Amino acid sequence: MRRLTIPLLLTLSALPVRAQPVAAAPDIRGGWHADSYILKTGERHVVQGLIVFTASDWSVTFFVTPEGQPPRRASAEGGTYRLDGQKLVLTHLYNFSAGSALPGLPDSPLRMTVNQAGKAPLEPCTVTVAGDVLTLAFPSGNAMTFRRSSGF
Repeated sequence: MRRLTIPLLLTLSALPVRAQPVAAAPDIRGGWHADSYILKTGERHVVQGLIVFTASDWSVTFFVTPEGQPPRRASAEGGTYRLDGQKLVLTHLYNFSAGSALPGLPDSPLRMTVNQAGKAPLEPCTVTVAGDVLTLAFPSGNAMTFRRSSGF
């Protein structure tokens, strides 16, 4: 039995090893129109706005606009980001947000913050791009979808 083990190991060690492919980072640079905000509980909200990614910075302004109604919530955020494969880490340098309660979303009092780069909150997300649709999956379990507006 032992004689078979060594030749078998030598044969197996000579076989080429196939590395698992690493997912390439999607090209997220450019402008993307906000489409929907999907909560982890299943509620889905219509949103209007724009997220823009440069080579290292991001900025988003969006409004939650229930069907046929004026905006009920709004947020403007921005900062820098790192992208490694599908792992996107947003650094929140700026935030301006407010809004009323909606299904699955509590009331949001007016919030205005400016953070220093080394002390700014980090938000690790998963990003996917399928055709002209960009989806950001947040640590909260919620997600937002965007449609490509322009490229760089």
